[in-house]
Amino acid sequence: MSNLLPSKPRLFSRGEWPEAKRVADVLRAETVGGALLLLAAVAALVWANSPWRDGYTGLRDLKIGPSSLGLEMSLAHWASDGLLAIFFFVVGLELKHEFVVGDLRDRAKAAVPIVAAVCGVAMPALIYVLVNSIGDGNLTGWAIPSATDIAFALAVLAVLGQYLPSALRSFLLTLAVVDDLIAITIIAIFFTSDLNLVYLGLGVLPMIVFWLLVRRGVRSPWLLIPIGIITWVLVYKSGVHATIAGVVLGLLVPVRPLAEGEPSLCTRFEHRVRPLSAGLCVPVFAFFAAGVTVVGGGLAAAFRDPITLGIVAGLVLGKVIGVLGATFFMSKFTRAELDDDLAWADVVGLSLLAGIGFTVSLLIGELAFGAGSDADEHVKIGVLTGSLLSALLAALVLRTRNKVYRRIQESETLDTDADGIPDVYQKAPGGA
Repeated sequence: MSNLLPSKPRLFSRGEWPEAKRVADVLRAETVGGALLLLAAVAALVWANSPWRDGYTGLRDLKIGPSSLGLEMSLAHWASDGLLAIFFFVVGLELKHEFVVGDLRDRAKAAVPIVAAVCGVAMPALIYVLVNSIGDGNLTGWAIPSATDIAFALAVLAVLGQYLPSALRSFLLTLAVVDDLIAITIIAIFFTSDLNLVYLGLGVLPMIVFWLLVRRGVRSPWLLIPIGIITWVLVYKSGVHATIAGVVLGLLVPVRPLAEGEPSLCTRFEHRVRPLSAGLCVPVFAFFAAGVTVVGGGLAAAFRDPITLGIVAGLVLGKVIGVLGATFFMSKFTRAELDDDLAWADVVGLSLLAGIGFTVSLLIGELAFGAGSDADEHVKIGVLTGSLLSALLAALVLRTRNKVYRRIQESETLDTDADGIPDVYQKAPGGA
């Protein structure tokens, strides 16, 4: 008789094979990019604290670009406004996929990661404000500890040799996607200065042209890249942060295939641009952004600053309280149970991983306090310290579950009939 009762909803269920395969491919690319990001950050720290630090600052501050167009900027500025526009283009593609055909299209399934991401942004911001209010600090950087760097988090997992089950990987990616969406909104609303409506209106025109072309299946880089550059220049001149141009263009790309059996334009663009973003754009930005001086008293001064302390507390404590608390609340509200073989320790580990903030956190720090300022230097130390502590704590938690993860991975990759689809997905509804 009990078999006739409806089953309780599950948290972190495995899902369907096509989406699980896509998530695995995405995370594999992000893991490689994350490793390069780590190497770039370490190289910057070593060089910036060496006897040859003047060479690093000289390279970072070297200005190039056409001054007649108002585009003569330092290499660090080009990295944050230019290269990160490519990174945010990929974010736009990912957002479009998730909301149209991915996990976020299912409201019931999307509710948990969305609520967890929102709380995972709000709680670090609140903790930062609390620390800086008590310490008479600067509240301008409230959004800095709110961001999660998925590439950095996955690089940590790769180094530790962890094998997260597909359901946890999907949750982590979806959480990061929603987190990115909130961060983009924060940048667009709170860090737009001296808005020029003429340039902004002109910037809409190439966006429309881009949209019309991709709707018709045009994918020629010789045509689309110049349109993208024109859009970027106009948005930059409008006063809106130039990375927003990348997001908007990514959102305009069709996510459904034009013909049956063919990959969508969104998929094609993602496969081409993601390696460039993960392998070049983000590591170069990290190289120029992470070079903070920690010798000669700089570290001690930073940890007397409420800005640094607020960022560290926000990343390490705020993310855990927000993500874990929201997930637990949603489980009680929906009466959902964790999927088989999973435990709340896994959610704790994921919540700690969410405290690894880097790329977007450093970008928001530059926007909030100005690149090269004393406060920005303290932001870098806070972000690096908070991310490192979150990574170490996540390692301690997830290491205890490594045997379970290996067993789950073996079952999720077993393909006895060699048809390219693991057996567990063929047993699940819609998995064949």
